[in-house]
Amino acid sequence: MIVDAHLDIAWNAISAGRGFLSAPAPGYVISRQSLSAAGVGLVFATLYTAPAHAKHAMSTRFVYENEREAAIMAVAEVNYYKSCDLQLIGTKEELAAYVRGWRKGKVAAVLLMEGADPVETPSHLGAWTDMGVRIIGLAWGATRYSGGTGAAGGLTDLGLQLLKAMKRKKVILDLSHMAEQAVEEALDEWRGPIISSHSNARAIVPGDRQITDATASEVARRGGMLGISFYAHHLRTSGRASLADVVRHTVHLARAAGGPEFVGLGTDLDGGFDSRYAPFKKLEELKDLPARLGKHFSRAQVEGVMGGNWLEFLTRALPD
Repeated sequence: MIVDAHLDIAWNAISAGRGFLSAPAPGYVISRQSLSAAGVGLVFATLYTAPAHAKHAMSTRFVYENEREAAIMAVAEVNYYKSCDLQLIGTKEELAAYVRGWRKGKVAAVLLMEGADPVETPSHLGAWTDMGVRIIGLAWGATRYSGGTGAAGGLTDLGLQLLKAMKRKKVILDLSHMAEQAVEEALDEWRGPIISSHSNARAIVPGDRQITDATASEVARRGGMLGISFYAHHLRTSGRASLADVVRHTVHLARAAGGPEFVGLGTDLDGGFDSRYAPFKKLEELKDLPARLGKHFSRAQVEGVMGGNWLEFLTRALPD
């Protein structure tokens, strides 16, 4: 089973009309059909909500001005996933049962909130875990909780409160998009399960959106996971990205982490960008990745990167 730890399925459907249940929209690669055909059996499906300033960069009118609007948008995305009859995995028992019964063609999801502004106050977190949210990244750009991509800063007082609430509710922390100061402060405070769902090696492609070797090492030391993004600008500084770039970042982060067992896929292939910014034209080309990884890792390690590592992590990190 292939696991992809980052897909913005609902946001693309609601904001841009690229529905999940039909074939991929022209020029795009993700749909239930393409995931099923490629052997992807589990995805981390995001609740992404765009702040108002994002419309300048993302050409969208589906944006929020305040936390209440963000919450309404995220609830709409939860409801979209339910309308797709997409099974939401929320516990270790549900995961084990799904894996036992999985066959190619089946797709389920774990809900990941990307940017925590929909959580109106930390005291509201329980409502989101009741809806199925199991992973939260505090930032995209800056949020009320944390500095983020292109917005330097640390955790706010609300951010510290939210981390405490997440620990009580057994929610996984996602460091992707958090500003460097916020990452450092979160690592000082956090003692729960931790991932970086879709951030590549800063040593290869500089920028605050990427992850440092030191952070990769620390996430691995804590038993966490690092997801490789397939977005061209995360893979290389210029030119057309390819699977060779995916392998390059995988090998680098595996070395930084102390082994490939801490690395998986977090493609972000439905992150609002079309196939011109992906390492291939169709998702079926994902079948070529294991052979490329096999030049660097054993067969068992390749199977781990393709999905087994995420499944093992979730077996430990999801609530009972």
